[in-house]
Amino acid sequence: MSTNDPASTRGMQDFERSLASSDKTLASFEEGRKTFLQRLQHFLHGNPTAIPAIVLLLGVLLFSAIVGSRFFHPINLSLIIQQVTIIGILGIAQTLIVFTAGIDLSVGAIMVLASVIMGKLAVVAGVPTALAFLMGLGAGGLCGLINGLLVTTFRLPPFIVTLGTWNIFFALNLWYSASETIRSQDITANAPFLQLLGTTINFFGARLTYGSVLMLLLFGVFWYVLNRTAFGRHLYATGDDPDAARLSGINTDKVLLAVYVTAGVICAIAAWALIGRIGSVSPQAGYTSNLDSITAVVIGGTSLFGGRGSIFGTLIGALIVGVFRNGLALSGVDVLWQEFTVGLLIIVAVAIDQWIRKVAA
Repeated sequence: MSTNDPASTRGMQDFERSLASSDKTLASFEEGRKTFLQRLQHFLHGNPTAIPAIVLLLGVLLFSAIVGSRFFHPINLSLIIQQVTIIGILGIAQTLIVFTAGIDLSVGAIMVLASVIMGKLAVVAGVPTALAFLMGLGAGGLCGLINGLLVTTFRLPPFIVTLGTWNIFFALNLWYSASETIRSQDITANAPFLQLLGTTINFFGARLTYGSVLMLLLFGVFWYVLNRTAFGRHLYATGDDPDAARLSGINTDKVLLAVYVTAGVICAIAAWALIGRIGSVSPQAGYTSNLDSITAVVIGGTSLFGGRGSIFGTLIGALIVGVFRNGLALSGVDVLWQEFTVGLLIIVAVAIDQWIRKVAA
């Protein structure tokens, strides 16, 4: 039979249309056969902040029922926000790195080192406060650059790199500060700008600090960067599948380096907020902040395997920790069981993330 025979051609076209139609019918049938849990998996995969938002709402309702009106008092609510300010700012830095499938154990050490540099230069050395502040930001960026170079140039695992630099930065902090605290009175007299973020403002009966306002602004800025810029798309692509990102023309090493440097600068901003929060410069402050930032990121629904999550999820995660600790404290629960509850939340969050990731498998 000739290949140019019109009847033969029409027959082949009819066969192809029939095959395509059967494929669509099969796909539709398989879609319809999905169980409730499978549909829930797909929903949560596309909305990573859904579970943290629900947990936060349930926590608020639970403690409002247990504690009563004390929990919803404006002063108490503002106290929760103040308590999560440092964790929230560090959580932004941690989130950026976790998006790239990495983790940074040194964010707390960078924060404390930057605060000591700001305080020592401005109060002890007599350097102009603005310059001391900028040098503190630069020190944070330099620490991030060191982490980034070790990860990108030597291909070392981020966990190991930052575990090492965590100890190095804290050792430098203790050496430079001579383990001495700079008193609040001395900062007020010589560099009051460093305490600016501790200033409170009245907001409908609540007392918010400039540090808390700055934290919310930073979340807004980085939401825009991650969702509305090419850099944000490159960051997500690098974390989701670095090989595919490189094949598509993304310089993944450049993205990683930029992420670590940015994270270092954010940690230095957290140092400024820390000085405002405690009023002084202490080389021992914030020693466990790195773990708190990871807690906020994980509970906030960001995947530790990279490429999935939301920056506002970290804010919700930090608020969950703050709400549960505050609510349990008002309920008279011992600090030991407060930490037990936070640890349980972390394990549940990671288990849920593992379950949700099966959607992509």
